[in-house]
Amino acid sequence: MTQQDISEMAKAVIRRNTAQVQGGGDWELFDELFSDDFVDHTPQPNCTPDKAGALGLYRKLREAFPDFRAEIHWQRADGDVITTYKTYFGTHRGDFLGVAATGRAVQFETVDAMRVQDGKITEHWGVANLFSVLQQLGAWPGA
Repeated sequence: MTQQDISEMAKAVIRRNTAQVQGGGDWELFDELFSDDFVDHTPQPNCTPDKAGALGLYRKLREAFPDFRAEIHWQRADGDVITTYKTYFGTHRGDFLGVAATGRAVQFETVDAMRVQDGKITEHWGVANLFSVLQQLGAWPGA
């Protein structure tokens, strides 16, 4: 298998996670795609840096934004590490970051780097524009 093949397979794993797990709430697929020794190097507030923490975050996002979905703008591969730039969309129907449901539509950008080994996501580094989400929910003064 060539390096290009490995990179393309890794990209496909990340796309499945984005569309079916994050966007569709497929928790069985989450368990299949994430390694048991997964490490999140940049966990979100109140989340542990492990597989359980990632699942907890995904569940919180789907509870807060039942129509949560992402649009992937681009992906780049450096071996088995895939960097993805995407925009998330959703309607705020439940508590998120301590903000009660507002019914407002939000969108925010993220950049994630995920390592995929043997078809499983083993590591994550990422930056999400959560400040923008708080502004859109009216929980932080606008710019």
